[in-house]
Amino acid sequence: MLSMVFAHDRAFAVEAITVPFDVPALDLTHAVELRANAGDRLQVSTAPGPDGIVRRIEVRSTQSGDTDWVVFALKNNSDEQIDRLIVAPFFRLAGSGVLAPDLGSSRIASISTSQGLAPERQANAEADVFLVTLDPRTVVTVVMELRSPRLPKLVLWEPDAYKDSVNAYTLFRGIILGISGLLALFLTILFVVKGSAMFPATAAMAWAVLAYLCIDFGFWDKLFRLQSGADQVYRAGAEVMLATTLVVFLYAYLNLNRWHVSYSHMVAAAVLVLLGLLGVAVVDPGIAAGVARVALGVLAVIGAGLIAWLAAHRYDRAIMLIPTWILLIAWLMAAGLTVSGGIDNDAVQPALAAGLVLIVMLIGFTVMQHAFAGGVVAQGATGETERRALALVGSGDMVWDWDVLRDHIWASPEVEDLLGVEPGTLESAARDWLEILHPKDRDPFRSTLDAVVEQRRGRVSVTFRLRARDGHFRWFKLRARPVIGSDGEVVRCVGTLLDETDIHNAEERLLHDAVHDNLTGLPNRELFFDRISSAIVRARAEGIGRPSIIIVDIDRFKNVNDSLGLSIGDSMLLTVARRLARQMKPQDTLARIDGDQFGVVVISENEPERIAAFADGIRRALKTPITLGDREVFLTTSIGVAIWDVASKKEDDLVKDAEIAMYHAKRLGGDRIEVFRPSLRQHAVDTLAIESDLRRALEREEIKVLFQPIIRLADESIAGFEALVRWDHPKRGRLGAGEFISIAERSGLIIPLGLLVLEKAARQLAAWQEEFGADLGIFTSVNVSSRQLLRHDLINDVKAVLSRVDVTRGTLKIEVTESLVMENPEYAAKVLERIKELGASLALDDFGTGYSSLAYLQRFPFDSIKIDQSFVRGASKEQPVLLRSIVSLAHDLGMDVIAEGAETRADVEMLMALGCECAQGFAYGEAMSGEEARRLLGRSMRTAAQ
Repeated sequence: MLSMVFAHDRAFAVEAITVPFDVPALDLTHAVELRANAGDRLQVSTAPGPDGIVRRIEVRSTQSGDTDWVVFALKNNSDEQIDRLIVAPFFRLAGSGVLAPDLGSSRIASISTSQGLAPERQANAEADVFLVTLDPRTVVTVVMELRSPRLPKLVLWEPDAYKDSVNAYTLFRGIILGISGLLALFLTILFVVKGSAMFPATAAMAWAVLAYLCIDFGFWDKLFRLQSGADQVYRAGAEVMLATTLVVFLYAYLNLNRWHVSYSHMVAAAVLVLLGLLGVAVVDPGIAAGVARVALGVLAVIGAGLIAWLAAHRYDRAIMLIPTWILLIAWLMAAGLTVSGGIDNDAVQPALAAGLVLIVMLIGFTVMQHAFAGGVVAQGATGETERRALALVGSGDMVWDWDVLRDHIWASPEVEDLLGVEPGTLESAARDWLEILHPKDRDPFRSTLDAVVEQRRGRVSVTFRLRARDGHFRWFKLRARPVIGSDGEVVRCVGTLLDETDIHNAEERLLHDAVHDNLTGLPNRELFFDRISSAIVRARAEGIGRPSIIIVDIDRFKNVNDSLGLSIGDSMLLTVARRLARQMKPQDTLARIDGDQFGVVVISENEPERIAAFADGIRRALKTPITLGDREVFLTTSIGVAIWDVASKKEDDLVKDAEIAMYHAKRLGGDRIEVFRPSLRQHAVDTLAIESDLRRALEREEIKVLFQPIIRLADESIAGFEALVRWDHPKRGRLGAGEFISIAERSGLIIPLGLLVLEKAARQLAAWQEEFGADLGIFTSVNVSSRQLLRHDLINDVKAVLSRVDVTRGTLKIEVTESLVMENPEYAAKVLERIKELGASLALDDFGTGYSSLAYLQRFPFDSIKIDQSFVRGASKEQPVLLRSIVSLAHDLGMDVIAEGAETRADVEMLMALGCECAQGFAYGEAMSGEEARRLLGRSMRTAAQ
C-alpha cells in the first residue's frame, strides 16, 4: 500500500485532530494522510476513541480501478454536538503551477466515517462541501475517496462562517465583475466613436479579462450550466486569450507597423500560434494554459524592452504606457509567486483578479488620454470644416484674412517673423500693405483685390514681394477666395500665404546658369548670340552704329592643361576673363563661348581703326605674364574681328566670319589679329566642304567603326575592344577621327554621329555575345564628346540603344575624358549616374593628364580608368613611380586599370609588374573590322581551350 503524508509524518496523520468549538475555520490541508493508487478497497485503523479502542474499517470505492484516498480523524472534546463543513475548492490559483497547471476539478467523490453515517454533500458550484456532525466526546475517523490525485486545499468550516465568507467574496466578485463589464463596454463604445486600431485591441483585452473573471468567479457556470470538466477548457482558453489580446494591444497601440513590415509578420505569427492553443485547450487544457502563462511572462519582458527603446526615442505612446507596464510586470511577478506556491493564502486570488482589472483600467485611461489629447483624429466623425482646418495646419501654410467691411488684413505671425518686422505690423488696412509691397507688385495686388470684391466670385492667386526689415524682398504666393454675406456682397477674403522666396531664388539661379558660364560667370554662347541679335536689330532700326564681333582664342591652351593640370588651367581662364572684363565698356558684352574661346560684342566703337585698336588692347592685356607661385606663364591669343554691315543676314554669319578670321590668325602662327575679309572664306572652304560631306556620309553609311583589342595582362586573353570611328571619304580616302570630329562638334553633327557609332558598337558586341556566349565577359568601349555629355542626348542615346540591342549588362562601356567631366563636375556626375543606372559601365579616359580629377574622382561612378599613353611611352625615371601611384589610386577606389599605348614587350612587362589589369596598343594589334575582331576572338577561344 502506497501512502504519503502532507507536511507531517505518518504518526501524526493517524492522530485525531481536535476541533475547537469557537474556531470558524480549520485548515486540514497539511494534516491529512494521502494514500495514492491504493486500490478500490481501503482498510483503515481508526483513531482511538475516549475508551482507547482502535477499530478496523474497510471502505469500498465508488470508482473502478486504483483510487486515491485521504484519511484523517476529527475529535470533539466538548460536551456539545458540533456541525462542520468539509470544503475542498475545485480551483485554487496558489500552487497550481506554471507548466501543465492544475486548472481545477471536483476533488472528493465520497466521504465515509467510522460512525457509519456518510456526511451529506451540500450543493455548491465552486467546491466539494460535505456536512459532518461530531457528537460530544467522540473521535471520528474520516476516509475520503478522491476524484483527482491533487488536493490543493481542505478546510473544516463552521457552516455560518463559511456562508459569511462566501457572501463576502460574492459582493467583492460582483463589484469586480461590474467594473470589468462596464470598462469593456465603455472601451467598445470608444472603438465605435474613434476609428483607430488601438481601440478595438484595448476593447478585446477588456472582454478577455471579463471572460477570465467570469470563469474564475464561477459566474460562467451559473449562466451556462457547464458540464463537469468544461471549466478547465474555458479557463485555459481565457488565459490564452489574455496573452493573445496583450500581443494585439501592444502592436496596435505602439503602431509597430509604421516601423517595419517585419514587425507585422512577427506579431501575426505570434497571434496565430496563440490562437492555435485554443485547439490544444480542448485536448489538453493544462498544456495550453501553461504555454499561455509562459507567453505572458515573455510578452512582459519584450514589451518592457520595446517600450523603453521607443520612449528613449521620445515616442509619446510608449512614454504614456510606462506606468501601466510597470504595474503589469508587478502583477505578473505576484502571479508567478502565487502559481509557484511562493504566496499561499485565500486573499491572493481575489487580489490578483482586482489587480488585473486595475491594469485594464489604466490601459483604458491611457488610450483615452491619447485619443482625447489630439493624438488620434476620429475617422468618419470629422466634419468638412474641421478637415479643412486640420489640412491647413498640416500643410504649414500661413493664414491671410482680409475683413472687407472693416478693411483690415490679418496675417499669421510667421509672416512677420520671416520679414523680421515688429508683431502687429501687418495687421492693417489693405492700402497700408502697398507700402511694404515691391513697387512692381502694387498694381497687380490692388487690381486683384478690387476684382474679387466687384465680381463677388473667383479665386485670388497672386504672387508678390514684401519688403523685409533688412530691405530685401521675400516672395509670397497668396491663394484665397471670397466669403459672400447674406446680402450677396463680399464680407471677407480668406486664404493662405506661401513663402516662395527659395523657389524664386532657385529659378533665378537656374535662369542665370542657363545663360552664363559656370566657371567665369560670363554670358555663355546662347546669351552671346542673343546680345548680337539685339545689337543688329537696334542698328537696323536706328540706322546708326554697327556692332562688331571679336573672337579671342588662347593659343595652345591644351598644352597648359596637359602640363599644369585642369585646376591651374581654370585659374588661368578666370584671370583671362578678369583681364578681358577690364577692357570692356558698359555697352559691350563679353562672353565665354567655348573652352578657351571668348567672344566680344563691341558697340562702343564704330570706326574700323578704333575697333582694331580695341582688339590690340585685348591682345596686349592677355600677353602680360601670369604669375603662378615662383614661375610665370605667358599666353598668346589669336583674335578674329568681323564688322557688321547691312549685307550681313544674321548673327550666325557675323560670328562665323569672326571665327574664320580667328582661325586664319591661328594658322599664321597665332598672337595676331585678323579682320575678316571675303577672301578668307576661301580658306574655310575645306572645312565647310568636310562638314557638307560629313552630312552626306552619315546618310550614305561611309562612317565605319573599327575595333582595337584590349588584352588582359594576366593571361593575355581578349578582355574587350575599343570602338574607333573612321570615315571612308570617296575622294580623300580613309580619314581618322581627328580630321573630322572637331568639325562634327562645331556643326552639331556629333550627335547623330555619336549615336551611329554607339549603335554599331552595341550591335557588334551583341553578335559576339550571341556567337561566343555572354559569359565570356567581352566588352566594347565607346568614346563620347563634350557636346554629347553636356546635353541630355547621351542619356537618351544610351537608353535607346540598350532598348533596341540585347547586350549583357555592364559590357557596353562609355568612355569620357577627365578634362570633359571636369568642365562641369556636378552636371557630369548626374549624367554618369543616370547612364550607369541604364546598364552601361563607365571608364575615365586619358587619366593623368590633369590634377583636378584626383580630388573629384571618387565622386564619379567609374568602373575603370584608362591611363593616357603619354605615361606608358618613354623611358623617364619618374614613369614607373607615376604609373604605380595611378594604379594604386584606382585599386583603392575599386576600379580596374587599362593602359593605352603599349607598343613593345617592355611596355607590357612593366604594366604587368605594376598590377595593371588590361592594356591596348600596337603590341596587341591595330584597329580592325568587326569580322576581323570576330576571327581574333575565335582564335583566342580555341587557344584557351587547348
